[in-house]
Amino acid sequence: MEGTVKLAVNGTLMRGLELNPNLLAIEAQFLRETQTESAYRIWSIGDRHPAMLKVKDGGVSIAVEVWAVPASGLATLLMQEPPGLCIGKVRLADGEEVLGVLGEPFLCEGQTEITQFGGWRAYIGSK
Repeated sequence: MEGTVKLAVNGTLMRGLELNPNLLAIEAQFLRETQTESAYRIWSIGDRHPAMLKVKDGGVSIAVEVWAVPASGLATLLMQEPPGLCIGKVRLADGEEVLGVLGEPFLCEGQTEITQFGGWRAYIGSK
């Protein structure tokens, strides 16, 4: 889609979750569910939202949704994200590299690692 960027989301921006209306408000369009390559770990930040980090060793595949986001709305979306989350490059299981929501390393310190669940939706479903 012209004028859009692909964005991989791994937490509360996903369909049906708390911050999904932020994507819908900028007229983002859902493209697909997929997985990252096996190079990421994920933490629960106070059970409010996740933070995903790319790691050198011990990473797994994390469940994500890929959205087509109007480039003009990307900054608005980022500014509405919880503190400590940022936009970076994420490599998907099929090798495609897209923008994605990541956590800054300091955010994960002292938080609960939930990597073993394979994603935020599975983690919150287990509670």
